[in-house]
Amino acid sequence: MTSQGRLVVKNAKYSEDFRPLDPKCNCYVCKNYTRAYIRHLIKANETFGIHLTSYHNLYFLINLMHQVQDAIEQDNLLEFRAAFFEEYGYNNDNGRNF
Repeated sequence: MTSQGRLVVKNAKYSEDFRPLDPKCNCYVCKNYTRAYIRHLIKANETFGIHLTSYHNLYFLINLMHQVQDAIEQDNLLEFRAAFFEEYGYNNDNGRNF
């Protein structure tokens, strides 16, 4: 999970991608590991790769829930939802497969 949609790090196109999983994320994984390294770990059946992606996904979801809570408190949940779906790619005609 990333702020821009689902990312399948196993795909070959990430074998030389030295960016973090999500450039907008501040989790430990995104600050310290690249897509290429995490892909290597997963392809080599190293459980550490699964640990890293799980840590990132939990951080992403917890942060998302904090954002939802803030949007509710500020009475703009519908605007937040629309902005999130737009960035996540959910509203596109050829939207990502969820």
